[in-house]
Amino acid sequence: MFSIFKKELRAFFSNATGYIVIGIFLILSGLFLWVIPGEYNILDSGYANVDGLFYLAPWLFLFLCPAVTMRLFAEEKQSGTWEFLTTKPISKLHLTLGKYFAGWVLVTLALLPTLLYYFTVSHIAEPVGNIDSGAFWGSFIGLLFLAAIYVSIGLFSSSVSNNQIVSFVVAVVLSFFFYYGFEVITSFFTSGESIQIIENLGIHSHYKSMSRGVIDSRDVLYFLLVCTGFISATVWKIKKK
Repeated sequence: MFSIFKKELRAFFSNATGYIVIGIFLILSGLFLWVIPGEYNILDSGYANVDGLFYLAPWLFLFLCPAVTMRLFAEEKQSGTWEFLTTKPISKLHLTLGKYFAGWVLVTLALLPTLLYYFTVSHIAEPVGNIDSGAFWGSFIGLLFLAAIYVSIGLFSSSVSNNQIVSFVVAVVLSFFFYYGFEVITSFFTSGESIQIIENLGIHSHYKSMSRGVIDSRDVLYFLLVCTGFISATVWKIKKK
């Protein structure tokens, strides 16, 4: 598993694609938070917080994570190395987990530079350090869990197609549905209990909960279950092939 993990990390940074994907994410988040006037702009808000990052990141992740994961299986099939890879003495589960953790680490590496926003806002606040650290770190952990789910969805999408573009599109659609789709479905219901149950099936409800700075075991369990579900589906898919 570790050899697959290292192979994927090397492959991602062996060409300009990896740097471009991470660079686009950081440039867009930086522009919205510091340059472009609007509700996400930190300087325009008048408050010492980085809430704009946690509103923007889930939507930017909708494209970042599929861009990272679309090649994990699809490229192997396109290049003809899939048959060689599957004959190596490694289980399908370890193969999948190696690629999954590589994808999640890559997205985490893209996210880590945004920690500079926290320290910058803390420094320019009046008085210095007047920032809600609990809410920030809770939201940041929420983003790591969100990345974990998006990567598991992207990994599954890459396993169902030989074409990287198709894998990207499938991952974007599935990620959007799991993030916001269940809230759209609630508009067809009037019962408060039904609405709450359906909302809890989606990622957005649990991510919002973490964004308040409270790490609830129910939210953590939800993220772990969804990740496990998509990873299991990926293992089943590649075994079937």
